[in-house]
Amino acid sequence: MTGLVSLVGAGPGDPDLLTRKAARRLAEADLVLYDALVDPAVLELAGAARRFYVGKRAGRHHVTQEQIHRMMIRAAQAGSRVVRLKGGDPFVFGRGGEEALACAAAGIPCDVVPGVTSAVAVPAAAGFPVTHRGVASSFAVVTGHEDPGKPGGRVDWEHLAGAVDTLVVLMGAAALPEITRRLVAAGRAPATPAAVIHRGTTVGEEVVTGTLGDIARRAAHLPAPCTIVIGEVVRLRELLQRARAGAAAADPALVEASSWPSGTGGRLP
Repeated sequence: MTGLVSLVGAGPGDPDLLTRKAARRLAEADLVLYDALVDPAVLELAGAARRFYVGKRAGRHHVTQEQIHRMMIRAAQAGSRVVRLKGGDPFVFGRGGEEALACAAAGIPCDVVPGVTSAVAVPAAAGFPVTHRGVASSFAVVTGHEDPGKPGGRVDWEHLAGAVDTLVVLMGAAALPEITRRLVAAGRAPATPAAVIHRGTTVGEEVVTGTLGDIARRAAHLPAPCTIVIGEVVRLRELLQRARAGAAAADPALVEASSWPSGTGGRLP
């Protein structure tokens, strides 16, 4: 009897942002292969399922991608219901496509449970809308972790510098000085507002704001994981925080105390 592999998005960090379908897949699972940054509260939803950590952090791979494929396939061939639990959304820089193709090649049934992607949710939770009428009508989500050895592994920062209003960079903490340098060299104004959000949507969230010209220096102390936002929408955070403060004054139950921390980066000019 062949089992099933489910590629499940765990969301951006806050366990409350897990989808109902993801929770159901976890409850039904026999085996959970989970990534780094998955909150323990999410794993608890798996009940008696076996759990195996297969995370990858900053070049430190607990297991290789090929080993993950073999583990999924062998368990499913033995009849197990396998959940491959991934941070954010499985298909947003999560290698979910590779895992789905590996299942297809092996004849293993596979479904995808989308997750709330950190590319949009982390900025939103920190007070940065990626689009805003009259300010930003386009945005791009880009990986900051380039692999020049793979086709399509290089990011065309020179093109992106003027192509979209808001840039959201994932996995870019280590490369931030080079990213900002290339964007400025390609014509993006050094005074463009920018922000770095560390561990977004969690109780450990930290936000640093600045400009394209100085954000790498201001945020140098922040380790991964970080979400980087570049564009005029960064200026909106202070106004949105005022609205939140008003809502909290009217009814404190409307707004959680852990949302929208004040951050450490100071105000933008």
